[in-house]
Amino acid sequence: MRPAKNARETRTQAIPDLEARLIALLNQRDFALPWMDLNDKTVLVTGGTGSFGREFVKSVIANYKPRRLIVFSRDELKQFEMAQLFPPEKYPFMRYFIGDVRNRDRLEMAMRDVDYVIHAAALKQVPIAEYNPLECIHTNVLGAENIVYAAIRRNVKKVIALSTDKAANPVNLYGASKLASDKIFIASNNLAGADGTKFAVVRYGNVVGSRGSVLPFFQKLLAEGADTLPITDERMTRFWITLAQGVNFVLSSMSHMQGGELFVPKIPSMKVTELAHLIAPGKKQKVVGIRPGEKLHEIMVPADDARQTVELADRFVILPNFGHLRDYYVKNGAKPVAEDFAYASDTNHETLDARGLQQKLAECFG
Repeated sequence: MRPAKNARETRTQAIPDLEARLIALLNQRDFALPWMDLNDKTVLVTGGTGSFGREFVKSVIANYKPRRLIVFSRDELKQFEMAQLFPPEKYPFMRYFIGDVRNRDRLEMAMRDVDYVIHAAALKQVPIAEYNPLECIHTNVLGAENIVYAAIRRNVKKVIALSTDKAANPVNLYGASKLASDKIFIASNNLAGADGTKFAVVRYGNVVGSRGSVLPFFQKLLAEGADTLPITDERMTRFWITLAQGVNFVLSSMSHMQGGELFVPKIPSMKVTELAHLIAPGKKQKVVGIRPGEKLHEIMVPADDARQTVELADRFVILPNFGHLRDYYVKNGAKPVAEDFAYASDTNHETLDARGLQQKLAECFG
């Protein structure tokens, strides 16, 4: 007979189960429509060995039959490990391409005969960007420029770039570099011309369970027997999205895009303290202070962008100052937002607290 589980073993098994239920709950708005057809298309994803890239490849394999699916990244070990999960022998359309977005020539070579590019490569750690500012600029800003020129020269049909809530009213270098990247991609529609490559951007919040997010960090501490959970500030709020939602949102936004849009999903927000209470009810929390370059609340649509923003059922679209996209979107059911509108994690009407989240989990899973 198997010996009874001790408290620590029970706790470490319960935490992943909670994460799975939380992800399933958040996935109730799946952003799957409109459907983007990748069948018989060649798709390249930069930063393809990261959390998003892996989920993207998994989703494409499950739902499409592409001509080629190219994973572009600079880490040979991660590519080797990913090739064990998605071997070309089993998936003959898979390609693994070593390269860096800082190298324009390598990008041009990789984009030969490519239909669509998803740009997910970036330096994303806030403290590391603050300490290594030039490296952040070279990858996030100059890398965006290289993507643009390579895509235009190779006649790529569509490019969609992943951004972050930290790019809206940025207070740190990472956010500022992604804001600059966003501006580059939006303005590049003018460089490409009416019949050239179309560029757009998606912006969303913290990804549940991704590398570097707070949920795995809390899980690790609890698994190691921590008595307290560190909280930067009791008032802090964040937007939350899952990897599956992120992939669907990118693909459906690519289907929507006409060139020049910045897409923002409607997702719930939550206080970090409530997340900690949900993961470890009754566990003490220790306030450790906000880190350099960190915000108390995140914003995805600043009030200054309200004049250019329209609302769809599951997302907001910040439109460019050029062109006539407002008429296009209004004709297709979008509604302009109020002039004083802002979409922030502390004023978001889709806010979850620990009790509300527990009730929703109980309703969904019994």
